[in-house]
Amino acid sequence: MKDQRPSILLIGNNGQVGWELQRTLATLGGVMVADQVNTRLALNLADPDSIRSVVREVKPELIVNAAAYTAVDKAEEEPDLAMAVNGTAPGILAEEAKRLNAALVHYSTDYVFDGSADRPYTEEDEPNPINVYGRTKLAGDRAIEAVGGAWLILRTSWVYGARGHNFFLTMLRLARERETLKIVDDQIGSPTWCRMIAESTAQILARAPLRNSRPDLHGQLTGKAGIYNVTCNGETSWYGFARAILDTTQDERRKLTQLLPIPSSDYPVPAPRPGYSVLSGAKLQREFGLEMPGWRQTLELCAG
Repeated sequence: MKDQRPSILLIGNNGQVGWELQRTLATLGGVMVADQVNTRLALNLADPDSIRSVVREVKPELIVNAAAYTAVDKAEEEPDLAMAVNGTAPGILAEEAKRLNAALVHYSTDYVFDGSADRPYTEEDEPNPINVYGRTKLAGDRAIEAVGGAWLILRTSWVYGARGHNFFLTMLRLARERETLKIVDDQIGSPTWCRMIAESTAQILARAPLRNSRPDLHGQLTGKAGIYNVTCNGETSWYGFARAILDTTQDERRKLTQLLPIPSSDYPVPAPRPGYSVLSGAKLQREFGLEMPGWRQTLELCAG
């Protein structure tokens, strides 16, 4: 019997979210992965021809783009490369998805906002990025919107996990190397475990109605097309997050004896960060019935 499940092209499977998506998407359809190191489906997001070639070869029914240029500070030195990957590539993926009558899921960031709000940002708030990374990600969001079709943009924040490069693993490493750590305490956001992003993505897609005994992903995303915030509930500072990481984990090799809060002005970096970038999950709950768990709860699960 022919497989009735949809074909899924996952881009960026070596990243934090992409790694988790390989497992969650496999429950929904046949997953093919593509990235720059894949010998079978080598895809370079900085090369439009490469993008088109891979998508047209695979002819997926769903494209999930979990890849991005995420080096926030380095993006200030490489704006053209960051724009190619974050700004131009998503628009090309949207064009190819529309040409195939396929659906597209793409991930965005809280850094599209300037951080001047005093309450969680909604999907209707006007973006105003203050660094190259944020501007390039916003360009990608708008490119997808301009193409139209069946698409979802899932905005998330402060992503971490048990693999890759992230704040969680950096804190564990530095706590073994140093006796004192100084962590910024005036930037507020919502730490989000990458597994929760992948699980939420799968739950959204699993709600697709059946059409001719097959999940109608195109119809699902056409009817719900738009931007959705997908972050864990609650908020904290980087210092508060660091404190929670250390309180939640145990390590006999830990040298750290002092964790100190500092203002952003004491930790200068090339790219400015928004002071407040908490995202509201009200729309996600209203449209899909999904409520994200609290960031402390998921940190315990990740650390366990």
